[in-house]
Amino acid sequence: MLDMRGKLEVETLLKVVLGLIAVLLVIEVLEAILGTLASVFGLFVPIIQLAIGVLIVLWLLDQL
Repeated sequence: MLDMRGKLEVETLLKVVLGLIAVLLVIEVLEAILGTLASVFGLFVPIIQLAIGVLIVLWLLDQL
């Protein structure tokens, strides 16, 4: 019976593992940045919605 285990070199396996760790770190950083932006913009959502509504009303009344 042929043993097919151990055909992957250690350096290649290390590169794969380090690549996966790098991807996980990038995902964590993006999540932190987007979470911060969402919390900052979350405060302004009602104000932005009100401003859009006012602009639409002004446009419909030809006041814009």
